[in-house]
Amino acid sequence: MSTVCEFELNEKQEIFEFGKVAKQANGSVLAKLGKAVVLATVVSEFDNPVSEDFTPLTVQYIEKTYAAAKLPGGFIKREAKPSEFETLTSRVIDRSLRPLFPKGYVYPTTITVLVLSADKDVDLQALALNAASAALYTSNLPIKKSVSGVRVGKINGEYVINPTTTELLDSTLDLYVAGTKDELLMIEMKSISSQELVEVDIEAFTKVHKANEVNESDLVEAIGVAQKALYEANTTYESGFETASVEKKDVELVEFKIEEEVINYVRDNFSADITEAIKKLAKSERATELKDVAKAISANEYCVSNEIEFSTIYEAVSIIKRELVRAMIVNDKVRADGRGLRDVRPISIDTNILPSAHSSCLFTRGETQALVVGTIAGSKDGQMFEKLTEKSTSMDNFLLHYNFPGFSVGEAKPMFGVGRRELGHGNLGRKALESTIDNDYTETIRLVSEILESNGSSSMATVCGGSLALKAAGVPISDLVAGVAMGMVVEGDNYSVLTDIMGLEDHDGDMDFKVAGTKDGITALQMDIKLGGIELSVLEEALLQAKEGREHILGLMETAASEIIPSSALPLVEQFAIDPSKVMVVIGKAGSTIKEIIEKFSVAIDLDRNSGNVKVSGECKQSVLDACEHIKSISNNAPARKESRNVNFEDLYKVDEILTGKVERIVDFGAFVSLPKGGEGLLHISKISKQRVKNVSDVLNAGDDVEIKVLKVKRDRIELSSSSI
Repeated sequence: MSTVCEFELNEKQEIFEFGKVAKQANGSVLAKLGKAVVLATVVSEFDNPVSEDFTPLTVQYIEKTYAAAKLPGGFIKREAKPSEFETLTSRVIDRSLRPLFPKGYVYPTTITVLVLSADKDVDLQALALNAASAALYTSNLPIKKSVSGVRVGKINGEYVINPTTTELLDSTLDLYVAGTKDELLMIEMKSISSQELVEVDIEAFTKVHKANEVNESDLVEAIGVAQKALYEANTTYESGFETASVEKKDVELVEFKIEEEVINYVRDNFSADITEAIKKLAKSERATELKDVAKAISANEYCVSNEIEFSTIYEAVSIIKRELVRAMIVNDKVRADGRGLRDVRPISIDTNILPSAHSSCLFTRGETQALVVGTIAGSKDGQMFEKLTEKSTSMDNFLLHYNFPGFSVGEAKPMFGVGRRELGHGNLGRKALESTIDNDYTETIRLVSEILESNGSSSMATVCGGSLALKAAGVPISDLVAGVAMGMVVEGDNYSVLTDIMGLEDHDGDMDFKVAGTKDGITALQMDIKLGGIELSVLEEALLQAKEGREHILGLMETAASEIIPSSALPLVEQFAIDPSKVMVVIGKAGSTIKEIIEKFSVAIDLDRNSGNVKVSGECKQSVLDACEHIKSISNNAPARKESRNVNFEDLYKVDEILTGKVERIVDFGAFVSLPKGGEGLLHISKISKQRVKNVSDVLNAGDDVEIKVLKVKRDRIELSSSSI
């Protein structure tokens, strides 16, 4: 018999049903919110422990297209490769739940979340995490903490907890926080751009792009709002789920421990050697120096006579290394590479170093180096993708692809497909930059970040290089964006916040977070907290220290931006506007006129039928200018369409009314007729005569008087037919 738990949180009804389906899993739940239904299962193999000291956890979030009553796209009608959203959501769930597993839990575990029914107004990412946590909490795994996800938006200056996807469109903030009732575990945030009407003169307004950066104190306030919501949600869940929880299995937690005597021996005799190795480790993410020290120690008479294995020596060396690194930071306020806690490594910036690319930036910070290359294409050249809750495909016109080859850290491994880490880092870079791009810019932008060297925060190097690559490509951005990776080390009551962390500090620290933004505030943030919790006052201190580092980097970037020489490979673009009523004349019958212009001048042409905006691009400037003049000539010589936008047809005309109008212009599909009381209507080719009309011009000419009948009337348009039909 199933157990049903119902909760009302944030004025929304949540239903969790346990024991109804997937009963052979260690834990399972059907979670329902609105019309959305997800199945979350947890399976762990207690009889198959791994020999390494880590928790082999796999998380999969999978969307089924039948959940939205549609078929999978493509030739093969079956779900296959996960979408980017599915991969990123799997990563979010993993990062949120992994800290719950106790040390020494070495049993292969899989958490699977299937979306069975979709609702376009439900945040599937939050629901998926809540369902996965519910399945884990009520399972027989040795975990007794609930984790939930809370999204915070800011609409009209007010914080909104768990806004619907529709409400989020009006928000200037997208903050996603995962945690228990007492601890924050993961934070992701991005600002959302908007356009505002600003008065420039009496009764004169202009649209202004706003990136809506968030300052440090406001972000901490928003996280505080999320923290209260997390406490309420997790307290409610833990109380309600008790009736559905099964007895926890007494699982052995494997203790990977080496003898204290060996650690003391290494500490007493080889600390100086390890300290020297640490200084070299500051130059690379690879731990080869530690291995060399461990090899030297294992050849020592003490180790040989006591038959101590190399793996044991290496583990002892790693333990002492961690102690030394943390002591240097907390006690001595100095780092392995000699920097102070607030110091940023030396930075060099080179722009447009690739002559055949539209733009490029080589951003080097210490031993981390990113080559970010920009490509600009037409609005129709973006990445098509499908949303589960949308029937039609969508177009993404800003792409950021991040690649992390093995050679960047000195590893001899080939390059394969894109992994979760690469997708996650690319997504963070995109979040940091997209709000600064002008909303009116319709071209497709692709940034590719090639990580050539890595020793800490290649994603933030991607942000810096990406912002300059946008600038170098002539993309209208509100401001430059810089990113910096921060860390924290805590020993007892003492703690130190680190600016611009390297791989060594990331590995041995207690918290790492990445902050990106302009001089006006933060545009994106990602934080994973290993401590199990952090005071908001300490978080604000860390964010303010990050601001110092960001402003330092921005100063160097602004200097580099002032020295940009545009690439000769950039396409030449001219834009102008014509009367929207004349766009069809420029296009011509079946597109014949515009095709002729494209072939004659070797250009690309983009026409907006609603606004009349024309964009012409090509390799030769003179050809582009000539094509523009040719289009303007066609437009100027074409008859103008009379203005009818302000006519309310329902007030002037009635269905079946017989009128005499004047043919204003002929098009392939009919004729536009000027009406006697004002306005203009379409006389479709199928309504001109009882007989089939092949060409409109065979029957009508511009200037002809024609007797017509009103077929349909709406406020903003009218349909006509010949009175003889």
